[in-house]
Parts: sequence; C-alpha cells; structure tokens
Amino acid sequence: MDLKTFRDSLLEAHAPKGLSNALVGLWLDAKGDWDAAHRAVQAEGKGNATWVHAYLHRKEGDLSNAAHWYTKTNKLAPDVSLAEEWETIAVCLLEES
Repeated sequence: MDLKTFRDSLLEAHAPKGLSNALVGLWLDAKGDWDAAHRAVQAEGKGNATWVHAYLHRKEGDLSNAAHWYTKTNKLAPDVSLAEEWETIAVCLLEES
C-alpha cells in the first residue's frame, strides 16, 4: 500500500485489513481518535508501535513521555510539524509492510 491509498482509506469506517498496530494507530490518529490510536500502539508496545507511541505523546503535548518513547526507538524528537512527522512515519511503515 502506498501513502495515497492509505490516505484514501481514511474515508472508510474501518482501517484496511492487514495493517500493523503501528499503522492502525496512525490511521486512527488521522481519523481524530487519539485514544483508540494510543490503545492500538500500546497493545503492541514494541517495534514501530513505539515510534507511533512517541508521536502520539508529542501530539498530546506530553513531551517528557514522548521523549521516553523516542528514546526506546533510538530516535530524537523531530523538529518538524506533527503533520510532517505523521507522513514520515506513514511512508516508512508502508514501505516496510
């Protein structure tokens, strides 16, 4: 799946089948459901889900919690907009899937 297809799927009521928890978290976040997005990535608690977890806490404004999750991903908190970070993560995860 590419980014356009992923974005187009946001018009649907449910996330596409076969997405990782990390991509489901991004999908739910883009739909405006931060809590469900957080639950999706927290349920996995490892791998790429930790990157989305960090992004979600950054979006929430809980920067110390975000920093904790960025550390777990071996990434620094980015100096870009939330929209840019969302897209960067989505592209990377979609390329891996």
